[in-house]
Amino acid sequence: MKETIESSLAEERVFEPSEDFKARANMNDPGIYRKAEEDFEGFWASVAEDIDWFEKWDKVFEWKPPHSKWFLNGSLNASYNCLDRHLSSKGDKTAIIWEGEMENNRTFTYDELYYSTCRFANALKELGVKKGDIVTIYLPMIPEAVIAMLACARIGAPHSVVFAGFSHEALAQRVEDAGSQFVITCDGYYHKGKLVDQKEKTDNALEKLDNIEHVLVVNHAANSVFFTEGRDVWWHDIEKQVDYDCPPEHMDSEDTLFLMYTSGTTGKPKGVVHSTGGYLVGTAITAKWVFDLKDDDVYWCTADVGWITGHSYIAYGPLLNGATVLMYEGAPDYPEKDRFWSIIENYGVTIFYTAPTAIRTFMKWGKQLPAKHDLSSLRLLGSVGEPINPKAWLWYYEHIGDKKCPIVDTWWQTETGMIMITPLPGITPMKPGSAVRPFPGIKVSILDEEGNAVPEGHGGYLAIKKPWPSMIRAIYGDEERFIETYWSMWGKDTYMSGDGAHTDSDGYVWILGRLDDVIKVSGHRLGTMEIESSLVAHSDVAEAAVEGKKDEIKGEVIVGYVVLETGASASDKLKEELRKHVADEIGPIARPADIIFADDLPKTRSGKIMRRVLRAITNNTDPGDVSTLQNPDVVEELKRKVNLSD
Repeated sequence: MKETIESSLAEERVFEPSEDFKARANMNDPGIYRKAEEDFEGFWASVAEDIDWFEKWDKVFEWKPPHSKWFLNGSLNASYNCLDRHLSSKGDKTAIIWEGEMENNRTFTYDELYYSTCRFANALKELGVKKGDIVTIYLPMIPEAVIAMLACARIGAPHSVVFAGFSHEALAQRVEDAGSQFVITCDGYYHKGKLVDQKEKTDNALEKLDNIEHVLVVNHAANSVFFTEGRDVWWHDIEKQVDYDCPPEHMDSEDTLFLMYTSGTTGKPKGVVHSTGGYLVGTAITAKWVFDLKDDDVYWCTADVGWITGHSYIAYGPLLNGATVLMYEGAPDYPEKDRFWSIIENYGVTIFYTAPTAIRTFMKWGKQLPAKHDLSSLRLLGSVGEPINPKAWLWYYEHIGDKKCPIVDTWWQTETGMIMITPLPGITPMKPGSAVRPFPGIKVSILDEEGNAVPEGHGGYLAIKKPWPSMIRAIYGDEERFIETYWSMWGKDTYMSGDGAHTDSDGYVWILGRLDDVIKVSGHRLGTMEIESSLVAHSDVAEAAVEGKKDEIKGEVIVGYVVLETGASASDKLKEELRKHVADEIGPIARPADIIFADDLPKTRSGKIMRRVLRAITNNTDPGDVSTLQNPDVVEELKRKVNLSD
């Protein structure tokens, strides 16, 4: 057996949900885990009954590793399941509460959301969008982002949502890879009080793409924008020309619902493909059981719809369950650092799902801020995006949840589509820092490099041994990369997540973080190669490598190591220029926290950068054996420069 990953985390405190919470929970039967294991197929068939099917499937799943099909020959529609089926009983119920950063707000009942979605869908059809066309959505956190997603789903056009904070270069790359001919954007939006000209970014992205037929523009910030005649269309203009009736397309269970681009280790973002039937089943049941959604809840997930969390647990999972969803456009510290607590108090938020990065930031700002507000409406808290350390968990539990709210610390990925490891708040005791146990019907193993199960308490690779409904179906247009990325380590029947984990004596799962070359900044996955490619694109840079440095607030920050071209000189001015260059190329989230100018990088004799060594230098840990490097002297030189920079 290969040496296992060292694990020093040993948190043994246990917190039980209250008896009242357990008694009222949507799922409070501890036997559900055993039932799901003993009758895997029957379990998933039973939870799929929560979805409305136009035609019921005739086979639960088919597994031809690494390809999985679920609910074969069933037909359904995601928009219908999020909207139409609720109208008779919940038409007047609030579906979306939206608060803008400038403290303006809007609400949509299920009836209103249905009619808005139908009109948006008809507008897309009017512009020529057909079933199977991929539509790129480049919108901020406004209701029209969810409406656009549901409208695409209604007419059978897969959506590809690009995070609004990404640069025009990042948008162009994703539009081109998806082959989108239709883009949905807006005039602009506000972030920390400043206007972001989203239309200008869109225009810059599409400048060199000649296959774009139409750009549908939502009037949001009312800023003046440039329009390309014949291509650009205002939503408020075409809205007047279409009617409210748009019958939903009958989609096969395996038809693509959306693409979600996620950073990888080879520079080019991966277009993760998700199906319709399996994805809806997975997100509906996890939203129902993990968040314990009730009819009177006000649910707030602080993620952006440009990431998978916003897809699964803003746009789809909660609406599939007929919940009331809160969306917030702005930053947590604008205009003041208690904005989140003010929102919770004002709207009576009952379920709050956020990232450890945010929690650590709240801790830094101080407990006096939440203490100014009435947070008594809260009954459940959640964490997503990266492991949460016990200290942050306990602060969250005490100062936000008043020691009465269960915390669901969830592990999952863009590729999994649904929450995979989590407490079930009506069943499982919680340990600060642990994601607890796999969701019923999910088979997780902790393996070494050779595929052997690692002993309790030892870290290894987090692997998934059985298919699940919402699993990734493909990397768009790249089967070879799909297999190489997820199914090559132990064979095509075992999914490799890229994260490390260990289990304790109670079988609780503890996530150790990434084991590949993806850096998680504030819960966002950023590929090292994409950032390195951006640095090298600068005329003064000959070679570059980036690594993640542990950070108390963001989890990790990016440190860039740069070898300059002959004739170029290192300077503070160039350092800032390179940081800005990356932010302009990829987006502000990818801006390096620091740039280290180096004469060389640690490399193997075959010329590959020794990332293990670079990671150790960055985080001031022991780099281990460096005898295999072609240039071992560079290690001490880089250590010196990193220490001077700190």
